[in-house]
Amino acid sequence: MTADIRTTMWKAMADSPNVMVNLTAKYQHAEPMRAQLDEDADSEFWFYTTKTNRIAEGGEAMVQFASKGHDVFACIRGVLVKEDRQEIIDKYWSNAVEAWYEKGKEDPSLQMMRLELKDAEIWQADPGFKGIFKMLRGKNVEPEEMGEHEKVNL
Repeated sequence: MTADIRTTMWKAMADSPNVMVNLTAKYQHAEPMRAQLDEDADSEFWFYTTKTNRIAEGGEAMVQFASKGHDVFACIRGVLVKEDRQEIIDKYWSNAVEAWYEKGKEDPSLQMMRLELKDAEIWQADPGFKGIFKMLRGKNVEPEEMGEHEKVNL
């Protein structure tokens, strides 16, 4: 079951890589970011940002994710570190990213961050008939009647 729910999370994130990110040591709100995912790298992903962004100093971080269909939710924990490898910056660069930086890859404000993943808590909403029936009738619903939930190491 763990491998299945982990795979479900990665597929949902690939379909819509928009997340909310915050540094856990700071008392600040999370902000929307677009994760740069790599199908061969399941222990890290990246964000383009600026040197003045609230996540730019790095550190312990949390990423919140909700899929397009609101059937997969995840809270991912990891460490944000500055990504200096030019091949990684180049690999994920696109016209959509360039639109945020006046001087493109040469923009002095550009900074890329890598999230080194630790673990995640994942929920997959997949209510069974019994759960839906009970919910519609106002009866108590058990969490396992509404889908899967697991804590996984990444």
